[in-house]
Amino acid sequence: MFEGKKRDTLARIGIFTRDDLSINLPDAIDPAEIFPGLAGSRCENVPLSADPEFAARYLPGGKDPVFVHPAVPVPVESGSCVMVPCWHTAFSNPRNYVKWLVALKDRIPPDTAWYAPGSALPSNVYILCYSGFDLFDFTAVDLASAQGRFCTPEGEFPADLMDSGICTCEGCRNGDLVQHNRLSLVREIRLVSWFIAESRLRELVEARCRLHSSHVAILRHLDDQEEFMERHAPVARAVQLGATTGEVLHRAEVVRFADRVCTRYTPPEGRCVVLLPCSARKPYSLSRSHSQLKGAIGGRAVELIVTSPLGLVPRELEMVYPAAHYDVPVTGYWDREELAFAAGVLSRYFEKNPPERVFAHLEGGALESARMAADKAGIDLEVTCTRHPLSPESLAGLDEALSGERKVTHDAVRGTASWQFGCTIDTSGLRIRGRYPRLMAVADRRPYFSFDT
Repeated sequence: MFEGKKRDTLARIGIFTRDDLSINLPDAIDPAEIFPGLAGSRCENVPLSADPEFAARYLPGGKDPVFVHPAVPVPVESGSCVMVPCWHTAFSNPRNYVKWLVALKDRIPPDTAWYAPGSALPSNVYILCYSGFDLFDFTAVDLASAQGRFCTPEGEFPADLMDSGICTCEGCRNGDLVQHNRLSLVREIRLVSWFIAESRLRELVEARCRLHSSHVAILRHLDDQEEFMERHAPVARAVQLGATTGEVLHRAEVVRFADRVCTRYTPPEGRCVVLLPCSARKPYSLSRSHSQLKGAIGGRAVELIVTSPLGLVPRELEMVYPAAHYDVPVTGYWDREELAFAAGVLSRYFEKNPPERVFAHLEGGALESARMAADKAGIDLEVTCTRHPLSPESLAGLDEALSGERKVTHDAVRGTASWQFGCTIDTSGLRIRGRYPRLMAVADRRPYFSFDT
């Protein structure tokens, strides 16, 4: 019986119980102890690329564990354990790896344990867990030991590296390669488990995959499965979203946020839009820079923050995940992919919500992306930033550009509801109380709900 305790996209922490045994997942096991019926299984592994007729004919039956294959629907009960034979061969073709994974995940109940026999190495177990596998064995590391390979999270190396002192585990101290390789796998699984518990596995995956081109390809092909990944991505997290690699632009939470801004979000009514730079501090309104910018605007325009990796953050959504929770290196440099992503989001927003006037109080890459979006959407862009956005000349220019404009009524409740649920609600009876960002929505002196980051 499998019971999930916590998940991070496809990865899970859980407990697998069989008879009197209880295993905290993810973990590496001795299959002879957990699944004694597998001891007599020989020459039954059907290739993952096999056609449906062949796979259906030769795929073993049984329910402990349940053998599954991407080409053959197999009845699987909730709480059971499924085994995907030959999964180690999928690494040679990242496109098929993801195609087969999606086919299996879409037809198997989510509350099942996933066993990848003979697949786990310290260098790939993180991507296996990210793919939704929970249960592993020592077959692959034992084979590496027999081949004289020294296993580490960074890869497999000649056995004489064990004498270099880069690892001081018990196996290395004893000169026991088998013990080292097994301990290395267990240690890496423990590390991955911690990252899952902290809701930060994606950051580990983006960092680790740089050493293996096939792993980068797997991550990118997974991100291309937008609908599939969005279903498994959490709505919110209690930790920061690390935006330190190009792959973050395709992360499910980032794509979801940008898509909802362009398709669901209802902005406040106003003639003018001001495009603003982001700030290191989140939410933006708590930063010194945005206090000055808001003072110059004076509530006379719709405020949109141009940023990477989210593309565009309306002021009303600055407390929504991940707008208030991302951490990006601030260098002023935007690569072409960042520029294209932000420009695409901004142009889609303008096409849905065409403004009368757009002021760009930006510099550097943010300004370049705004110009790209304006050209694509066919609107005129008025640049109000003469030097630095916070220079006295720039702030005065922004104030002057908005001279004579009427106040805009900002409604965070209406904006957030439209973004989150895709509906328009009547907020005329609500009043916002509290000290930003800890706000309370009140009607007839009765508190209804609160805002917090």
